[in-house]
Amino acid sequence: MNSANTAPNALTAVEAARKIRKGLLSSVDLVTACLNQIDQTDGQIHAWAHIDREQALEQARAADVIRRAGRPVGPLHGVPVGLKDIIDTRDLPTERGTPIFAGRQTDADAAIVERLREAGAVILGKTVTTEFAFMHPSETRNPHNPEHSPGGSSSGSAAAVAAFHVPLAIGTQTNGSVIRPASFCGTFGFKPTRGVVSRRGILQTSQSLDQVGVFARDLEDAALLADAISLYDPADPLSYARPRPRMLDGSRAEAPVEPNFAWLDLPYHDRLTQDSSDGFAEVVDALGGQVDRLPADENLSGLIKVQATIHEYEIWQHLQHVFKDNWDQLSTSLQPTLERAQKISEEQYQDALAVKKSAESFFADFFNDYDAIIAPSAAGEAPVFGNGTGDPVFCTIWTLCGLPSVTLPLLVGEKGLPIGVQLIAGTEEDDRLMRTANWFLNKLQ
Repeated sequence: MNSANTAPNALTAVEAARKIRKGLLSSVDLVTACLNQIDQTDGQIHAWAHIDREQALEQARAADVIRRAGRPVGPLHGVPVGLKDIIDTRDLPTERGTPIFAGRQTDADAAIVERLREAGAVILGKTVTTEFAFMHPSETRNPHNPEHSPGGSSSGSAAAVAAFHVPLAIGTQTNGSVIRPASFCGTFGFKPTRGVVSRRGILQTSQSLDQVGVFARDLEDAALLADAISLYDPADPLSYARPRPRMLDGSRAEAPVEPNFAWLDLPYHDRLTQDSSDGFAEVVDALGGQVDRLPADENLSGLIKVQATIHEYEIWQHLQHVFKDNWDQLSTSLQPTLERAQKISEEQYQDALAVKKSAESFFADFFNDYDAIIAPSAAGEAPVFGNGTGDPVFCTIWTLCGLPSVTLPLLVGEKGLPIGVQLIAGTEEDDRLMRTANWFLNKLQ
């Protein structure tokens, strides 16, 4: 990108941070450009739940003072970031996509917000999420065509990045809530290995499955943000006390040899739209002998039900007091799921956890032979607004097993809307996944 004539809000995060460090761009100018873009387009898109303009500009002014004084700056110094509205912030409300938590304010930041502040980022605001980060659609529209959904549950985060409101945003994924909206909105979406990023201070819907992910318009940007929020946190039971993958380094690395890929012929691929199916056939053909097309183990398809059992059981266990006290304020989309969740027995839940552990062992061996799995990010283009947020099934298995996943905006459907290509790698091989994704983009773009 020739950044000399690029509007500040259209810069990549890497380039914006570089310009700020060198004194070629102020954080105030960057944040102002983002706020102006929001003013011009968010009336139609509805990506934001909360923005405090003066607070954002105050953060930017402080960042500029620090730089001019020659004090140390972090990798995101002065760069604005959007946060899904289930991530606690001490200076903005966190309402979790439901009137039940209207005006909710916390005294402490989530762990990742602490990390963002340490990295020098400007917290621009909170992006719209679906109800309890689950299934009921939000008001957010797709920036490519407002007649279509942006996906969910990280609806606003995906839309805000796609609409050039911010270069970076954070979401969460319990099934397909980062990868799918990124695909629909034509952005990069990256969900690191489960345990790389702390979930302290984020609405818990499933202790076993909830994971944090990022949105960006550039692969390096996604890696930069993921590095910035990665940390060991003993307050999160799934956070591990080992070094994290260096994802930005991975995104800039050259693959030492051409990667090997697998395409699994899973039974739910019949849900793909024809244009999506045709696009993936072209991708696989373009890679030739580097892709092994494999019949999927029949047990893999059963993992869809396993994920649903764990997710539904745990969301009821974690939040039943809220649901019981506020039943009439819940959507008619959520109520039937919660009624079903109450019927899941402890034995069924424990059986599902055992199958999940077995699946994780299967993939630990699988990636001895492959750099990545190629898979759809979603069934096709974004659905028409009002028809739900799209089928998450193409992300379910990888999320269940905690595998790092990235979606690349490479395909276009028959209506001219984006379709993402998903790459999945082995646990804690996030840097290798980024390196493979970089090779993949150079090969196919």
